[in-house]
Amino acid sequence: MNTPLRRVAMAVMLMTVALLLNATYVQVIKADSLRSDPRNSRVLLDEYSRQRGQISASGTVLASSVATDDRYKYLRTYPTDPLAYAPVTGFYSMQYGRTELELAEDSVLNGSDSKLFGRRLIDLVSGRDPRGGNVVTTINPVMQKVAYDQLTKNGYTGSVVAIEPSTGRILAMVSTPSYDPNQLATHDGANSTKAWEQLSADPKQPLLNRAISQTYPPGSSFKVITSAAALATGIQTTDQFTADPRITLPDTSTTLENFDGEHCGNNPTVTMEEAFALSCNTAFAQIGMKVGAAKLKDTAAAFGIGTHSGIPLPVADSTVGTIPDEASLAQSSIGQRDVAVTPLDDAVIAATVANGGVRMEPHMVDQTQGPDLSELSKTKPVSVGQAISPQVASTLTNMMIDSEKNTFQGNTTSFQIASKTGTAEHGANPGTTPAHCWYIGFAPAQNPKIAIAVVVENGGNMGLKGTGGFVASPIGRAVLEAGLQGS
Repeated sequence: MNTPLRRVAMAVMLMTVALLLNATYVQVIKADSLRSDPRNSRVLLDEYSRQRGQISASGTVLASSVATDDRYKYLRTYPTDPLAYAPVTGFYSMQYGRTELELAEDSVLNGSDSKLFGRRLIDLVSGRDPRGGNVVTTINPVMQKVAYDQLTKNGYTGSVVAIEPSTGRILAMVSTPSYDPNQLATHDGANSTKAWEQLSADPKQPLLNRAISQTYPPGSSFKVITSAAALATGIQTTDQFTADPRITLPDTSTTLENFDGEHCGNNPTVTMEEAFALSCNTAFAQIGMKVGAAKLKDTAAAFGIGTHSGIPLPVADSTVGTIPDEASLAQSSIGQRDVAVTPLDDAVIAATVANGGVRMEPHMVDQTQGPDLSELSKTKPVSVGQAISPQVASTLTNMMIDSEKNTFQGNTTSFQIASKTGTAEHGANPGTTPAHCWYIGFAPAQNPKIAIAVVVENGGNMGLKGTGGFVASPIGRAVLEAGLQGS
């Protein structure tokens, strides 16, 4: 073969290899990203030509797809209290993708899940239009609505999470302010863009799911963890600690004080049981320093702080933070300094005590179904382990019952509640920044059916005077009552 022919042959071979490499790259490596690219009109047309499955709660339809007469055959709609359920359903948008359950359970809802393969095959053979599967949530619609109404009637920014202690089923998950997913699901691109820009620019962050994506200092609600660690190390509820209104932290000139600088009780010292009921910071700083940083961190981890799996939604990491010295340990023991938790994780803390010390993995999907309502999968309760002994859990329950009695208005329900409040300082100038208000608890105290966590940001409508007892506890009691009515 002469030189010119050899060169032409080499060039053809190189071009052939290049074409094969390019085809492999496009069809294999880039296939998923090209398929999910929102600019891919073929994928959009194919996806919207199928009826997406429903998301429901106890028979209440939260998300469904309805037929249209435009080029996109189905429109995603959120027919029931869309603002209340947005943290659960999320949104399904042509332009902005999907979030929450719309994202986490997308393969079931759009019909591509492997569990639906047989159904897809039957649809293909029979010529029937393919449909997606359904997702049935664990949410209690009555509790969800009451939680949302309780937060919004006063214009609160915050969250409520309720859990069934024995199973980990999430009964309510609310975040305010919220948004209407229907505005983002519309096929009208101009309207969808306008809604997105308004929601994204809103300083109140309505798109943020505060229940699982935002962490807060837990304040005195963290004293449940500190008490659990103390009881596990042999400290008794009758042991005495300081009742002083303020103490100086070790090796510093920094003072730590009780709320409003009050003396704790009427005596120079106070028992741990009394300190818990009265929420005495100085006493619990001493208790925490006696427990030690290692034990405090281990106990927090046993309760799920810093370790969890999806529900199936992604959850922000709660943390105890670093505890380099005694002063930091004292501050961390009262839920301040670097301690930060999600409302979901604070609800899990209450649920673990309620469940005799056994922590259950929280979950929000009860089952998935085929288009014909046949069961595809059923979520089974999963025990993560024994966080604390049944004896410690029983003692904590009694301490939380006493705490409820000392909370604003006390127990106003027909059933007994075990609870703990928190008034958590934050910001660069805590003295001039309204505190976050917490309430965690469970009921009925001796036969728990529901555990709850409530957080209201920045003192609610009370500003600097806002406390967990005044602001958050009435919300928690109302949700517990709604869930236990008729049970």
